Formats: sequence, structure tokens, C-alpha cells
Amino acid sequence: MLKVNLKLSAIWQLLFLLLSIKSATLPAFASNGDRTQFFHNCRQNCERTNCSADGLEIQEQAVSFYGQTIFDRLFGWRCTDECSYGCMWRTVYAFMERGWPIPQFYGKWPFLRLFGMQEPASVIFSVLNFIMHFRMLRKFRWNVRPDSPCYMLAHIFAIVCLNGWVWSAIFHTRDFPITELLDYAFAYSIVVCSFYCMLMRMLHRYSLFLRGVITLACVSYYINYFAYLSTGKFNYSFNMKVNIATGVLTALGWFIWCQRVRTRRPYFRRILRFYVLFAMAMSLELLDFPPILWILDAHSLWHLATIPIVPLYYDFLIEDCQTLRKEKEMVPLAHSQFFA
Repeated sequence: MLKVNLKLSAIWQLLFLLLSIKSATLPAFASNGDRTQFFHNCRQNCERTNCSADGLEIQEQAVSFYGQTIFDRLFGWRCTDECSYGCMWRTVYAFMERGWPIPQFYGKWPFLRLFGMQEPASVIFSVLNFIMHFRMLRKFRWNVRPDSPCYMLAHIFAIVCLNGWVWSAIFHTRDFPITELLDYAFAYSIVVCSFYCMLMRMLHRYSLFLRGVITLACVSYYINYFAYLSTGKFNYSFNMKVNIATGVLTALGWFIWCQRVRTRRPYFRRILRFYVLFAMAMSLELLDFPPILWILDAHSLWHLATIPIVPLYYDFLIEDCQTLRKEKEMVPLAHSQFFA
């Protein structure tokens, strides 16, 4: 018992350390690349020479130079965007020629555009995360009967995750204020939903009224937070701290559950392993380096790392629902067994 307690304590300390470090490494959204006079002059000259008065259309003499593909036009690359993109690379090459560090632009590293996608690796990995959640939801539905306890809870989690990854792919395809807002808002919806699912799993034997009150509280809280994100200047630091606090509470709840049920629910190791690997994957966000081949950065690798650990969560849900259903058919456990 002491060995298990020490192991859980060490895991919890690791997760808390990683999350705490992450809160101290928020990106800076005023970057040395876009603040240089070189970049400013380049973009100003480009827009004056090649763009229409409203900055939307590329002048006829510059159409062949930019050679926009159907994907570029589909994803809304305007003339001013083309100027910023071209001048970004001119500034990068100027820095490299002088032996200076690769600069960031508007809080982001320079990425090579591919098929109109601003950050192609993050887009691809977001899509793969969506596919993994979709496949695991199908596996859950195939292996778990609809009358099983917590059956709908798994569906709520899956649907929220699918929606979140859709907006992640959209945002990394084109960074607009609205796509940024929806990406951050729906990313947090996954965090809140994970917290909600943890609570509902602990309280699944309790009254419908109590679970209804908690559901209403969580939904109301998220709607209010969404409204907060939608008004005024977006506060990245505060948003990150809220995400971390919610994630820590969720992980703490599951770790306590694992400790309490370890003798009678051996599959607790699945959810424990998921959060350990999740914390390790999150450590990639602590890294900050120019994109490899101008495509792969730390954030895209974080998206990549989450793909293979998704099955752990759903496999836990499958075995847990199957076990709860078997227990339901037997003599009901006492309500006092909160962590059953």
C-alpha cells in the first residue's frame, strides 16, 4: 500500500510541476521579427506596389509573381497577407545572413505554407486526433451496451473532443481573431468536460437531482467563461492559468479515485497511465524552437503526442462501463461508496 501511495504521489508531483512550468512559459505576442524596421518597410512597399486600395486584391502585374493556388484563395489569403508572408521570409533570411537567432512574428515562428495552411503540421495532427476520437467512440459503442452506467457520459466527452479538434484544425489553417477565439474556447471546453466527466463518474450512484445541479453549474460556468473570452482583449495568461487550474483539479480527482479503488478495480491503471503520459506529452509545450524544416514546432509535436494516448482513455471508459453494468445487475453497492 505504501509503495502505491508513493507512486501516486510522485506522479501527481510530476504533473503539477509540468503544469506549473507551463504557466510560466507563455508566449510573447509582440515579437522581434514583426517589430523590425526591415519587415515594416518591406510590407509597406509591397502593399503600396502590389495591392488594391482595400488590400484585398493582388494587382495584375503581381498575380504571376505570387502564383496563388486554389487552396490559397479558398483559405482567404489576401494581398496584404501575401505581403506579410513574403516579407516574413525576407526578414528571416536577413537575420540568418547576419547570424542572428530566427525571429518570431506576432508571437509565432515562421512556418512554411502548404496547400494554403498556415501551420500544416498542427492541422494534420489535429485532424488525426479527430479521427482517433471518432474511431474510439465507435469502438466504445461496439463494446458497451446502451443501458450501461455512464454510457452517455462517454458520448458527451467524445463529442466535445471532436468539436474541439475541428476548431483546432481550422485555427491552424488560418489564424483569424474569430478562429483563434473558437480554438481557445473549445479547447477549454475539452478541459471542462474532462472535469465534468470525472465528477459524474464519482457521483453516478447518487440522485439525478444532485447530478442535474452539478451539470447546470458546469454548463453555466462554461457559458460565462465563453462570454468572457468573447468580449474585450483576449488575456492569454489568464486563460492558460484557468486551463491549468481546471486540469489540475481533474487529475487530482482521478488520482484520488485510483488510490481508493486500486484493490478492486485493477483497470485503474489505464486512467492513471493516461494522465502520466498526458503530462509527459505536455512537456513538449515547454520547448520553444524554430520549426524543423519550417513545419514541425513544439506545439505541433504536442498535438502529435496526444494521438497515441487517446485509446487509453477510451479503453478505461469501456472497461469501467462494462464493470459498472455487471455490478448493476448484482446487489447494489451502498451509497456511501463514493469512489466506487
